[in-house]
Amino acid sequence: MHVRNWWCCALMLCGMASSAQTQKPLTWEQVHERFEQQNPTLLADKVSVDESRAQQITAFLRPNPQFTLSADGTQIAPYKGTWRPFAGTFESPGISYLHERQHKRELRLESAKEATLIVESGHTDLERTLLFNLRGAFVSTLQAKAVLQLAKDNLAYYDHVLDISRQRFNAGDLAHIDLDRLELQRVQYESDVQTAEVNLRTAKIELLTLLNDRAPIEQFDVSGPFDFNDQLASRDDFRKIALDTRPDLKAAVEAIDKSQTDHKLAIADGSTDPTFGAWYTHNSSNNNPFGVNTLGVSVGIPLRIFDRNQGEKLRTQLDITRNQRLRDAAEATVLSDVDSGYATLSSNLTLLRPYKASYLQLSQHVRDTIFFSYQHGGASLLDFLNAQAEYRTVQLNYVNLVGAYLMAAAQLNLAVGREVIQ
Repeated sequence: MHVRNWWCCALMLCGMASSAQTQKPLTWEQVHERFEQQNPTLLADKVSVDESRAQQITAFLRPNPQFTLSADGTQIAPYKGTWRPFAGTFESPGISYLHERQHKRELRLESAKEATLIVESGHTDLERTLLFNLRGAFVSTLQAKAVLQLAKDNLAYYDHVLDISRQRFNAGDLAHIDLDRLELQRVQYESDVQTAEVNLRTAKIELLTLLNDRAPIEQFDVSGPFDFNDQLASRDDFRKIALDTRPDLKAAVEAIDKSQTDHKLAIADGSTDPTFGAWYTHNSSNNNPFGVNTLGVSVGIPLRIFDRNQGEKLRTQLDITRNQRLRDAAEATVLSDVDSGYATLSSNLTLLRPYKASYLQLSQHVRDTIFFSYQHGGASLLDFLNAQAEYRTVQLNYVNLVGAYLMAAAQLNLAVGREVIQ
């Protein structure tokens, strides 16, 4: 019975290990979802939004009333042989309250809400930047996988060439020095495979770091289209989307609104706030011999002769102008980012179109033709090695250009403020 249980546990563990090793590659949507749920930097910054909302509660609080209790008239020493210490003691509890005028509480709340909007826009802007880093790591992983596959294909093809060359050497149709040169050239393709594997592991590590994932690299993989879209919208379309979407530009506009509210609040703070007070006195000392229980009231009005909050009024007025200038600078930055990203993407498309239309097929045709000719003695070994090197270079350039296109697309998405190019 124990042996049977042991074997069942072993089979379950093997099944779990097998399922872990065969984990399905993650798509970009799944990577994006995990990033929003697990990235510590994004989650920590999200707390700052909640903190800003909590400050709205503080901003709208009323002033606390003041409670006072005083006692006086207690005889502390005998006088003319008489000592009645508490006969003349009177107690006077009182309460006072500062009444805020000119809608100060409402303006403080409005300023706090606008500050929260700025923090929310800042959080969205941080997410925009981190998403660009995430997309870059995702693209780097796809590119490293494509380069690795290309390196393996080149190595497999070259091994096929070596097998044929060894057969020719055994048949006396190939010189020993030519075979040695072919054998020696293989190290380049082996090096390409090893370099590609290291680059793939590095890209996966960066992606796992952004996801805050501790999964083994061997069990982690991503998948997605590694290609380019030949169609590209106009630059003006991207500009319009960016002006409507960019969170840093929104934050600059919201900063103007907040500075205007702060200026109104500064004007309101320059107004006079009266303090109302009332108190009750037991056994009071006054001219009314029957005034044992009395009530008193007071109104305190500060005389704002010197301090009328002039400095804060001027500062907030200047702050409006400063934030307007910053908004103009932010808009110029947004348009510059879009123009730069658009130019880079257009340049990559200009290079990619002829590669896909002719260069890839042409490089393969030249290599196969030269190899066939070399195999039948119509071309030299140097011609074949040059054709093979040209094929390798063209194919690798194409993969790198696709990776550069995807990174340029991510850069344009960053400039626009949302993913307009998948």
